[in-house]
Amino acid sequence: MHVIFVAPHFPAYQKQFVRALKTVGAAVTGIGEAPVDMLPDDLKSWLDGYEQVPSVCDDQAMLDAVRRIQRRGWVDRMEATIEAHMLTAARVREATGIPGLTYQQTVLVRDKTIMKDFMRKHGIPTAMSASAENVDEVVAFGRKVGYPIIIKPRAAAGASGTWRVNGENELGPVLQQCGVAQGNSVALEEFIEGHEGFYDTITVGGKVAHDFISHYYPGVLEAMRTRWISPVIITTNRMDAPGYDEVKIMGRKVIRDLGLHTAPTHMEWFFGPKGLKFSEIGARPPGVGQWDLYCAANDIDLYKEWAFSIVHGTCPTPLSRRYSAAIITLRPNQDGHIKGYEGVEHICNKYGKWFIKSHFPPVGAPTQPVEAGYMANAWIQIKYPDYDDLRAILEEIGRTIQVHAG
Repeated sequence: MHVIFVAPHFPAYQKQFVRALKTVGAAVTGIGEAPVDMLPDDLKSWLDGYEQVPSVCDDQAMLDAVRRIQRRGWVDRMEATIEAHMLTAARVREATGIPGLTYQQTVLVRDKTIMKDFMRKHGIPTAMSASAENVDEVVAFGRKVGYPIIIKPRAAAGASGTWRVNGENELGPVLQQCGVAQGNSVALEEFIEGHEGFYDTITVGGKVAHDFISHYYPGVLEAMRTRWISPVIITTNRMDAPGYDEVKIMGRKVIRDLGLHTAPTHMEWFFGPKGLKFSEIGARPPGVGQWDLYCAANDIDLYKEWAFSIVHGTCPTPLSRRYSAAIITLRPNQDGHIKGYEGVEHICNKYGKWFIKSHFPPVGAPTQPVEAGYMANAWIQIKYPDYDDLRAILEEIGRTIQVHAG
């Protein structure tokens, strides 16, 4: 099988998808923005060909590159695992006759307003929502559903560019920042109170082959706006707990209703006073290195399982469910440059044997803003056999390690 893989160089974990495809017997041609001589040596060794383009989001440049590749030989699949690349990849697939996620399916998992309309039509509980292109439409929505409301770009990942607005008096600066005042279209949502998590799968032939449930502590919006919090994403190894049945049933319904065949999925949900609500649907892997947590928690190479699903139509290795696993973000006390760390040696001595990976920028390195994400500054990935014990360990890590900047 010959697979085109989009953007094999960046982010750094992208090369793991290429490695896995090569390992299971595929020929892999990459399309990316970096010059070929800038690619890491190991990545170059896994690629059978490479096309450089000015942007992997440029439809015409991508179409031209794929047609050059097709002139050299048959292409079976074209895979894009980064959300921002998916629409272009879908348009190029349809223009060149390459199987995979269709353009219509991709629109449904990218456009927040269309996505929620789809969920309501198919009986998948979700927040009330609408699109708006001017101030009056935003005001009308807020008065209809009541505050707080959420305002976000129609095609965004995570909490990027997302605002919680608590009252009409807060709309002015938010609408200016998100561009509504300049005529940009945004997605509006009812604010759903409750605990936030996500349900991920590798789906093969329309059936869930592997699945995972993870939790945010606290929710993403609060985590990306509050400096003193050391936010956590934790995946559970208690997948058979009865409280998860509804999430799994609903996730499978989403896959069935979308008509997904063979693809990774990522679905965000809330559970609170209004029950279970699905907030996002993605036909892609999650971000922030989450698959690395799944690998460590389950004694498996999930990238290889994904590659098997693409090339051979199966995921052959069972999940061990031996561990829960998590990432904890450790933020500097202010913006500037890293001055030093407190408590790292103590935590490493106590829990280092359970670390998966960790990252501590060197003293003198510039800090990144809070909203830059879970892996923007210092972080630790860690596994542990018991979910509740791991949560307690994460709380201790957050209290103990201090990142000083100035």
